[in-house]
Amino acid sequence: MNSKFHLKEVFDFYKGKKVLVTGHTGFKGTWLCRILVNAGAEVTGYSLNPPTDPAMFTMAGLEGKMKSVIGDIRDLAHLKEVFAEAEPEIVLHLAAQPIVRDSYKDPVYTYETNVMGTVNILECVRMFPCVKSFLNVTTDKVYENMEWEYGYRETDRLDGYDPYSNSKSCSELVTHSYKKSFFADGHCAISTCRAGNVIGGGDFANDRIVPDCVRAAMKKEAIIVRNPHSTRPFQHVLEPLAAYLMVAKAQLEDLKFEGYYNVGPDDRDCVTTGTLVDMFCEAWGEGLTWINKHDGGPHEANFLKLDCSKLKSTFGWHPQYSVKEAIELTCEWCKVYEKGGDVVAVMDKQIADMFR
Repeated sequence: MNSKFHLKEVFDFYKGKKVLVTGHTGFKGTWLCRILVNAGAEVTGYSLNPPTDPAMFTMAGLEGKMKSVIGDIRDLAHLKEVFAEAEPEIVLHLAAQPIVRDSYKDPVYTYETNVMGTVNILECVRMFPCVKSFLNVTTDKVYENMEWEYGYRETDRLDGYDPYSNSKSCSELVTHSYKKSFFADGHCAISTCRAGNVIGGGDFANDRIVPDCVRAAMKKEAIIVRNPHSTRPFQHVLEPLAAYLMVAKAQLEDLKFEGYYNVGPDDRDCVTTGTLVDMFCEAWGEGLTWINKHDGGPHEANFLKLDCSKLKSTFGWHPQYSVKEAIELTCEWCKVYEKGGDVVAVMDKQIADMFR
């Protein structure tokens, strides 16, 4: 199956569809809403205020084009009100506390958001029969990390180490239980997607390598790299978003597609952080350099990659961009942003290229 052709079909499918996105003010959520708005979907977002300043969400040209509700995923009563008003057919659950280091600082909040938040959203899906397709977005860190060289498969044991990773493992288990307990009759399709590290224009998060690179580049300073030897699956933000939309569409049309899917780059794009930063320096230019400064921070997995053969064999899916191209697309957005240019135009061009 030609993935490019397939993605055009996926894009066209969302015209007129009522879609609820949780975590819509975050980096991935903003890009997802821009895709859906461009596709002609009726989008409702439910999220806290944007997590960063500056915020991608406020620059993405979404005001007046979707309904943005500021709310806490831990607030079940508010969530029910939003479901009652929006009557979504498709629910894409991205709301989370997503930073490993923050999960060590505030484990209770991390578990409340990532576990009970998932319970609350699934409770709403259970109560509102308008929902026909639900997708919970988790992480490549849900697996018990054995530091082995082959990619984790969907059948491998779930047991994240740190509070963030573990809370997302719990979120998976909550989804599995709800699926068996309340959705066995097939009135709503339920899936999870476990995605690797995403990069792209507009990520202003703390403690993430590419945003750190961008901040250093704009200040004309050397980039500080904490763990240059750790290996991660890096992919452009549009890759997993396209996969989420593809899975949500496919399972709505045919229940045989519901399940658990890894979404990551090809093996050749699982690179060390040091290699990634080298690529960034080359793409950015201007003589940018980096220095290795391990700060003895909390435990993070050293070696991590995913086996995405299930997604590939089921849907004929394959990544569109190498990690080098993903870095180049990121730099393209950031350089326009740095000059005060039209970042929405860059987003729309990159989205159009992805879904051509």
